[in-house]
Amino acid sequence: MTISYNWLKEYIDIPETAEEIGGVLTATGLEVESVEEHETIKGGLKGLVIGQVITCTKHPNADKLSITTVDVGGDRLLPIVCGAPNVAAGQKVVVALSGTTVYPSKGEPFTIKNAKIRGEQSEGMICAEDEIGLGESHAGIIVLHTDVTNGTPAAEFFNIQSDYIIEIGLTPNRADAASHIGVARDIKASKKRKIKLPSVDAFAVDQKSLSIPVEVENTEACPRYSAVTLSGVTVSDSPEWLKNRLLSIGLTPINNIVDITNFVCHELGQPLHAFDADQITGGNVIVKTLPAGTKFTTLDNKERTLLPTDLMICNAAEGMCIAGVFGGAKSGINTNSKNIFLESACFSPDYIRKSSLHHGLKTDASFRFERGTDPAITVYALKRAALLIKEIAGGHIASEIIDVYPAPIKNRNIEIKDRNVNRLIGKTIPREEVFGILERLDIQIVEKKDDRYTVSVPPYRVDVTQEADVVEEILRIYGFNNIELSNTARTDFLAEFPIKDIDKFKRSLGELLISNGFYEIWTNSLTNIAYQQKHNLNFSGEPVEILNKLSEEQGILRQTLLFTGLEVCAYNINRKQKDVKVFEFGKIYYKSDGQYQEENQLALYLTGNVETENWRHKTQPVGYYELAQHVHHIILKSGLSIVKQESLNDPLFDYGARLLRGKEEIGKLGKVKPALLKDFGIKQELFYAELNTSLLFHAANPKLVIQEVAKFPEVRRDLSLVLDKQVSFEEIRSLVLSTEKRLIKSIIAFDVYEGSTIPAGKKAYALGFTLLDETKTLTDEEIEKVMERLMNAFEQKLGALIRK
Repeated sequence: MTISYNWLKEYIDIPETAEEIGGVLTATGLEVESVEEHETIKGGLKGLVIGQVITCTKHPNADKLSITTVDVGGDRLLPIVCGAPNVAAGQKVVVALSGTTVYPSKGEPFTIKNAKIRGEQSEGMICAEDEIGLGESHAGIIVLHTDVTNGTPAAEFFNIQSDYIIEIGLTPNRADAASHIGVARDIKASKKRKIKLPSVDAFAVDQKSLSIPVEVENTEACPRYSAVTLSGVTVSDSPEWLKNRLLSIGLTPINNIVDITNFVCHELGQPLHAFDADQITGGNVIVKTLPAGTKFTTLDNKERTLLPTDLMICNAAEGMCIAGVFGGAKSGINTNSKNIFLESACFSPDYIRKSSLHHGLKTDASFRFERGTDPAITVYALKRAALLIKEIAGGHIASEIIDVYPAPIKNRNIEIKDRNVNRLIGKTIPREEVFGILERLDIQIVEKKDDRYTVSVPPYRVDVTQEADVVEEILRIYGFNNIELSNTARTDFLAEFPIKDIDKFKRSLGELLISNGFYEIWTNSLTNIAYQQKHNLNFSGEPVEILNKLSEEQGILRQTLLFTGLEVCAYNINRKQKDVKVFEFGKIYYKSDGQYQEENQLALYLTGNVETENWRHKTQPVGYYELAQHVHHIILKSGLSIVKQESLNDPLFDYGARLLRGKEEIGKLGKVKPALLKDFGIKQELFYAELNTSLLFHAANPKLVIQEVAKFPEVRRDLSLVLDKQVSFEEIRSLVLSTEKRLIKSIIAFDVYEGSTIPAGKKAYALGFTLLDETKTLTDEEIEKVMERLMNAFEQKLGALIRK
């Protein structure tokens, strides 16, 4: 949001520089992103003065040039060669002195230098308006009709003002600060100064010649609607002061009526809209929604299709404006408008946000309405705008104020406990100082007790709804920098008991995956319930349905990350990126026993080939074991010591495994069913894993253990055995480790075979065992005893046939 420093000073005394006031605002929570100088004319006419042509003669060596002598003040007479046809003795002119850089309306800036032109000395330049950025004309030099003293700076004569533009990164909750007076309120609270609000005491009805009744059918979408009419106005360009105000904050002046509505919007934070009253068919205004599919042409001459939730400002025959968002093509102000209907309303943020998003229209009005405006200020803003219109555009106030406000919005009363203020802030602030801060924030103390008090919060503070919000207001004005840190918070406690940070944990896992060729994705938490209904899928708890959903495709909060991730995979595959390797940290949501629940999840997606086709290796499609390897790396990174695997029976997967730590399921992985992939247009195999990030984090114990490299050699022994097909490698591994814990350091399966050379229902494993005694070198006898125990265990407990 853009704030003009000079404009801001109209409402509050500011002795500080623009940079200093930027620091004040940042300290109160309005983060200032930049402070930049702004000039109404580029260069600010620096180095240009008002002079007088004393003599003017023809140049002896050029027919179209003149030799002049110009008085530029201070008893200085400068010889200047001029090519303008209208130069003459006695004229008051604008002179660029030698060394001045001028900024023309078109082209690059250039610097004036002393020079000889056709043999005659020239020490400056008499300027045309386009040469110094004051206009577009190059027909001749600027001739002034003035008695100002020669040498007067041109910037002073033309009232060129230097300003500073303060760019604020306004957070969505601070709608109250979306105006110059809103920003001034924070300075008032922080610096204990008074605000100077523009007076509207002069407002009076001149005549009652233009009465336009207003009916509000949808009071939920429009709690308050205020309006007034003016007659006999003259629509033309705005005065320079008004243009400069708007230009300073990046707005383009249009005409005096529209410019005044924009000015008041940025002054008070209350959007206004002006209608041509003669274009209001039937002479009445109705605030309502229109049937879905209704066509409406907006000011940009685009035809738009309305939603049933689009609030419209209508006349007796049709819509005139999408309320709080954008005006219509037929009812806007133009140079022929004489009578106007001026609107100032309070609209529901929910309705405005939906309309703005649906139609892709982001305007200054929608920016404020969708965050929440002050319902108490509509009439004041109307009076302010009406008085400015009378002053600038003439005309008469032609009706009483129309104010439809069936259910006035009251202040919110919130009880505050002293102990909660001190606990949340981390410091005891004297009560009287707290009360002073709250009163400067327009939050009134309505009841005081020994250990608590009740405050009354005005409606324009849409973000202050509970006790913690009030404490935050106290803290940001008191000053975050005024809260001392305790010694224990930064020494022994932090060193002895480091805080476990789930964000750091997730970042470390993300870095691991990225280093293994994954890309991170972010997907929408809203998804289509049809994905799970089509396949009769049931997840933990009930789905959380969105009440005011924009579409059925985004009707529920997701209960699995799979569907939104498949949309990403399909998007890439459809664009010939068939090798997809992505992950996402996200949340799933559900309702259980009447309570809303959410869980942090990590999802991995693998499809396509293991690596890009190249001359050294044949392409090979990814499989379950590539995914399992990445999941294994994540578990190792987390420092989990014991993770058990079980075969997975899940309607999402053809096959897969569950990962358990004790009785808690940490995650699952497997090959996604082709029927599910078909819904997304995916024709290739895809492997998916989901891990519960919170369980991983809380169970993690990533301790760094350092030990010596073994002094004695490892020994490798291989073994081939035939087992029932349903026996998993996890069962084999568990049996090996329970049979020989001390000497077996690792076990791998380097081949698995199923085929005609072994009985049906069987499979053959080729296993490799690594043995190590850290105290001595193993003998052949010791190794054979270990292998004998393993073979006996395989035969007795797994029914294995040992292939020797």
